[in-house]
Amino acid sequence: MAVTTLGGGGYGGGGDKGLKMSLADTLRLAWADEDLQARMKFILLIFAIYALGVHVPVPIPGVDPNEVTSNLVKNDFFSLLNTFGGGAFRRLSIFALGLSPYITASIILQVLTLANPAWKQEMQEGGEYARRQQNRRTRFLTLALCAFQGGGLLHLMGTSVPQIAVLTWWMKGAIILFWLTGSMLLLWMGEQISERGIGNGISLLIFAGIVISLPNIGDVLIKSVENGSIGWWQFAVVILAFLAITYFIVYFTIAQRRIPIQHMRRNYGTKSVGGQTSYLPISVNMAGVIPVIFAIALVYMPAQFAQAFPAGSGPNMFLNQVAIFFSPNFLRWQGWVGVVVYTGLIFVFTYMWNAMTYNVEDIANNLKKHGSYIPGIRPGKQTKDFLDGVISRVTFVGALFLAATALTSYLFPLIANVQQLRLIGGTSLLIMVSVALETMRQIEANLLIKKYE
Repeated sequence: MAVTTLGGGGYGGGGDKGLKMSLADTLRLAWADEDLQARMKFILLIFAIYALGVHVPVPIPGVDPNEVTSNLVKNDFFSLLNTFGGGAFRRLSIFALGLSPYITASIILQVLTLANPAWKQEMQEGGEYARRQQNRRTRFLTLALCAFQGGGLLHLMGTSVPQIAVLTWWMKGAIILFWLTGSMLLLWMGEQISERGIGNGISLLIFAGIVISLPNIGDVLIKSVENGSIGWWQFAVVILAFLAITYFIVYFTIAQRRIPIQHMRRNYGTKSVGGQTSYLPISVNMAGVIPVIFAIALVYMPAQFAQAFPAGSGPNMFLNQVAIFFSPNFLRWQGWVGVVVYTGLIFVFTYMWNAMTYNVEDIANNLKKHGSYIPGIRPGKQTKDFLDGVISRVTFVGALFLAATALTSYLFPLIANVQQLRLIGGTSLLIMVSVALETMRQIEANLLIKKYE
């Protein structure tokens, strides 16, 4: 599954993202349909397997997972990895690496495709064959990154737990093989959901991982109130902020700029066809959460690469210093540099993703070919320029929304001094809301095709 599939039907895409039926009606009608019910049951089965796998630890002789993770979860990257993986990292389970290697591989392949004219042309003109080739490259790179990330993770664990440092090479290799197999199994499960379920499998697994992590985060928050670490007023402010951000995300996720399209009237004998007005919907958040996920992967990449070098070595110290400047944090000046870098990456990926998914020239040519036009705008180049301007402005608003939402993750700990609160901030909420709305929209589309009113 290539990165182009990662956004399709999962996080990204343009068009009308609003729901025409209520949530209760959609689920009731979907459950009454045998085909949709079977698809929904399959998704729930995969979720159950995922939740079970999270609790299956990799056997590491003489090592207590709590002892290891008590030191590692202080690292922002590992905390994020743990949250997106449903707590698998905290338990050192077979799913500890999660889908992080696949996401990183997708980013690298996407950038290489843009930089390589031959690959870019192949993706534009090669159709299904080109997508299969890209999928193959992504899988091979994912395998390599699983081995690299697993080795770096074991090395980092060895710096805090001597029992890991003295393991033999074949035992370390077996542990990495467990993690590699778990990560590739997750990728396969995601592809099965895409094929036999509803929606994008990778996005649904990330959604499931965050949902599985929520009870643990809620437990930490409640215990912090009980032991006096935070006050009740801070707890209330966090809940209100959580609800406000959720409303904000839903509002912008379904918001769109509707461009009126006038269709020409044609006469066929005594009948007159066409002449009506329709709309071209351009979603404010066309790219979904893809730019945020790509930006997160890049800002934490120096910290990942630092693991591959011995602690205290030159490359390790250099990459750790770079990681400090890349990590957003409102409490130190280096973190403000990270905020600027993070925001800039979100804007870059938003514009890049929209440029790939929204071909303005094709839209203008199709309108001209079918005798349709935008009122007051000439068909052809003037239509293309007009759409370019509109999409650029809409993309700017969408990127601003994504950046503001993502940065709220780093504001939660300022309200209440509980580091885990950062993990239920804007990024996690954005993923959950985007995936839930997109999945419900696809269920509704299936129902409408079956002519449900």
